[in-house]
Amino acid sequence: MKTKQGLTIGAVVAAMLLGLGGCAGMSSQDKNTVVGAGVGAVGGAVLTGGSAVGTVGGAAVGGIIGHEVSRP
Repeated sequence: MKTKQGLTIGAVVAAMLLGLGGCAGMSSQDKNTVVGAGVGAVGGAVLTGGSAVGTVGGAAVGGIIGHEVSRP
């Protein structure tokens, strides 16, 4: 089970880093949304033991928080 959790977290982190590479033309609010989603996904995966539902839920909540934090 530890291997599955490590693989899930590694895949989420890799996807987040690749996604951040395309942020050059994004607004500050867009960047914060992406970062929030990435951090939320990792947090959700860790808290739920690598559950896909926890990872997606964490990404959704983190994205919303990241979007709202940088709202004008």
